[in-house]
Parts: sequence; structure tokens; C-alpha cells
Amino acid sequence: MAQEMPEFKLILVGDGGVGKTTFVKRHVTGEFEKKYVATLGVEVRPLPFHTNRGPIKFNVWDTAGQEKFGGLRDGYYIQGQCAIIMFDVTSRITYKNVPNWHRDLTRVCEHIPIVLCGNKVEIKDRKVKAKQITFHRKKNLQYYDISAKSNYNFEKPFLWLAKKLVGDANLQFVEQPALQPPEFVINQADQLKFQQEIDAAAAVPLPDEDDDL
Repeated sequence: MAQEMPEFKLILVGDGGVGKTTFVKRHVTGEFEKKYVATLGVEVRPLPFHTNRGPIKFNVWDTAGQEKFGGLRDGYYIQGQCAIIMFDVTSRITYKNVPNWHRDLTRVCEHIPIVLCGNKVEIKDRKVKAKQITFHRKKNLQYYDISAKSNYNFEKPFLWLAKKLVGDANLQFVEQPALQPPEFVINQADQLKFQQEIDAAAAVPLPDEDDDL
């Protein structure tokens, strides 16, 4: 008998245009099997992953542009089990709005694991530098640089969330998910540089004031 596949409602938030839909559409299954929840203006994309403890699935709730109207209805957040907050590293305002998304999310979903993602790191003219990204440290979230178009770090947020949800720090993905071919390739040297900048930023004491930018 096939084992039951655990499913988790993953809420994806962030300003319009930061790349949320592009990110989830990288996972071929999500693009292929999406469902539309008309009442909420939401696309739900099932993203399965194979782990050393069996398969798990994230049902990713993607706003389908609703965030442009300022805020999302509670129905979007209700029963969310984990979340990704995304901003665009080439747009300061999208990072400045992260606390608002976090506040709305945690008002409904109080104690869920949350990953903060800075997307579009493949673009050379980065406006939000690693050392300016401090919000996750204040709120105890995980942070990853990502690049949806190049699949860079695609599985990292999902793996971190899976470990938290399953309660197993040794959980690993045992197969790569089927992803769309990258539209952009980030070379090894740049990947190393991104990681070094993140590591250096993590070692700096947090500023006292709340103004991140």
C-alpha cells in the first residue's frame, strides 16, 4: 500500500512583481497541476518533493496578483502551515514592505516556520545588499538569496520548511525536483560570492534601530 503523502499549505507572499509566480512555476508539477480558487483569486500549485523519509507535498498558495489591491483576505492565510515571504533584491521598496507582509501573515498564522527570500540575485545591479537584510534575524526566520530564472537555491526554502514541519533536522531531498530549464546561469564564482556576502552579513551585530534601509 502506498504511504500517505503529507501535504502542507504553504503561503507565498510579497509585493507584486517580485517573482513569486515565476518561482513556483519553475517546478514543472506546479505549473502542470495548478488549481484556481476563484473566490480568493488564488492559484494553488502542488509541489512534491522526495525525501529520505518519503514524499511530501507543498500546496503553494500564490496570490494571482491580488496583492496589488493592498493586503490579502484572511481566507488566504487561514490554516497556513508554513510560508515564504519574497522580495526583489533590485527593488528597495519590496524589502521595505517585508515587515508588513510578515505582520499580516503572523496575525493569522502565529507560529509557523517562515523563510524570507531575496529573488533576482542574478541581476548585477543589486540594490538590497546582503548586509542590509536583517529582518529575518530580528524575527527568527530563515533567509536565502534565490534566483528563480536560474533555479539558484530553488529547493533551499522548501528543504528548510520540510525539516521544521517534519521535525527532523536530518531530512534531505533524495531526488531533484523536475524544474524548468534555467533561463539564466549563475557561474560558480558568483554563487560563492553571494554565499560569502550572506555569511559575512550574518556575523555583523544587528543595528539597534528598526530602520533596515
